[in-house]
Parts: sequence; structure tokens; C-alpha cells
Amino acid sequence: MQPAAFRHRAHEVTRIEAFSDVVFGFALTLIVVSLEVPKTFAELMHLLRGFPGFAICFAILMWIWHAHHTFFRRYAMTDERTILLNTLLLFLVLFYVYPLKFIFSVVTGSIDPGTGDAVALFVIYGLGFAGIFALLVLLYLHALQRRDELALSAAEAHDTRTSIVMYAGYVGVAMLSVLIALVAPPRHVAWAGWTYFILGPISAWIGTSRGRQRRRIAE
Repeated sequence: MQPAAFRHRAHEVTRIEAFSDVVFGFALTLIVVSLEVPKTFAELMHLLRGFPGFAICFAILMWIWHAHHTFFRRYAMTDERTILLNTLLLFLVLFYVYPLKFIFSVVTGSIDPGTGDAVALFVIYGLGFAGIFALLVLLYLHALQRRDELALSAAEAHDTRTSIVMYAGYVGVAMLSVLIALVAPPRHVAWAGWTYFILGPISAWIGTSRGRQRRRIAE
């Protein structure tokens, strides 16, 4: 039997969602604000070399936006605690844009991965990443605490817990990256960046294992 879909409790865009979308839009603007229209072919080629980094930054911000959007579609909460946690999340998103944009200077070779600058960059990036997903964990925990008021079904409560476990795993990966950046020898500090590739297997493992449990709940 196909598990029932999560029932969205938001049918219209709330003011908190509208404001959040503006902030995410502004964050995307900050990624491209320093880009100038190229005046020569050489400048155009230099700009295009930075396009992969821009595309990754764009994708990561849209990933965070989608996680945020999903939460508010599912639960439609606008109480004071939700507003506070959401405000902190938006603040971190705006802060996170700068290390997110700058870290791809390491990827493109503009910064030597063995320098102290790279260590500090990985630490700042990791703390920002961990902070954003820690706040998503707190938002989902808040929704779970209000499951009776929200009339969550057993499957929906399970999905809420799955999101908590998933995002807590992301926080753990980010903190592992920070630890590697702080303790690894200079020649191995780049492993702090490669650590984020663990996110894929973790997501797949949690999604698969929790998905089997959800199907049993729906039966």
C-alpha cells in the first residue's frame, strides 16, 4: 500500500513565509552582486570560470529554501517560538552567504587549502551550516511537541521525527568538518571540505530505513 502523503496545513502564503522568501531572494542577490558585465572576451572567460561555483552556491541556497518551505507548508505555524527560530535561521542564511561564496575560491584554487585562511574558512562555513540545520531541527521539534494541536497522524509524526534525525545528521557532519579543519595537518585540511560528501549516503540511509518504518505504520 502506498503511504499517505503528508497533509499540508498551509493553503495560503503567510506573512512569515513571504518575508522569508524576500530574505532568501536577497541572499541570492548577494551571491551575484559583485559580478560585473564583462567588457572584453578575456573578462567573459574569467567570469565563466567562476560559474560552476556560482551554480553550486545557488543550488545549496535553494536546498535550504526548500527545507524551509516544506516546514511551513506542512505545519503552517506562526506562533512566537516559530517566529523567533525562523528569524534566527534567516539571520544565519544571510551570514552564511559570504563563506558559502568565498569557499569556492578554495575549490577553484584561489586559496591554498593548506593556509590558515582555509582553516578559518572551513570552520566559519561549518558553523554556519550546522547552525542553519540545527535551527531546522528545533523547528521540527517544536512541531512535534504540538502534534496534538496540529492533529498529526502517526505517519506524519513519524515523518516529523525523520526530518529531525536527518537534519541532526547534517549538523553532525558539519561539526565533524569543523573538527577536521581544526586538528588536521595543513596538507590534509582539504578533507574538511570532502567531509560534506558524507551527506549523500547519510540522507539515503536515513531515508531508506525510516521509509520502511513509515510503510509499516501506514499498513
